[in-house]
Amino acid sequence: MSYGRGKYTYELVDGWAKCPEGWSFIDACGLSVDSQDRVYVFNRGAHPVMVFDREGNLLTSWGEGLFKTPHGICVGPDGSVYCTDCGNHTVSKFTPEGKLLLVLGNKGQPSETGFMEHPDPDDMVASIRRSGPPFNRPTGVALSSSGEIYVSDGYGNARVHKFSPD
Repeated sequence: MSYGRGKYTYELVDGWAKCPEGWSFIDACGLSVDSQDRVYVFNRGAHPVMVFDREGNLLTSWGEGLFKTPHGICVGPDGSVYCTDCGNHTVSKFTPEGKLLLVLGNKGQPSETGFMEHPDPDDMVASIRRSGPPFNRPTGVALSSSGEIYVSDGYGNARVHKFSPD
């Protein structure tokens, strides 16, 4: 099946990701591609970070036991992998092999914004009374060409945070 129009037409490659027997994505919530066209899938299953080649062959996986609620992933120009964990209120930096290098935020300690975890679904966003410091359920991370880290902190906060490389 084709998607798009004109020169922006794409074909769905059904069954692209080849997972080992018994493995699957549970809430695949983040995706990033590195400079070597390796595809990093961040999901809430038993194997949180799964890395595939461009043909969909699983190369490696890592992150077991490290995340509470995986959300966003970004691979930097140097190959470092940044993962947001909205359940632990952190952003973590890893090597491409999964070695932890840096944690931003205080694990398990959300910033005070007035956010209520399980209010009436119609009032969830309205429960944020004020923006606060990092983090209260961060959702995504992006990197600038000069090394700044930008984090969207939007489920339980109302901010985008910028971290300088200094």
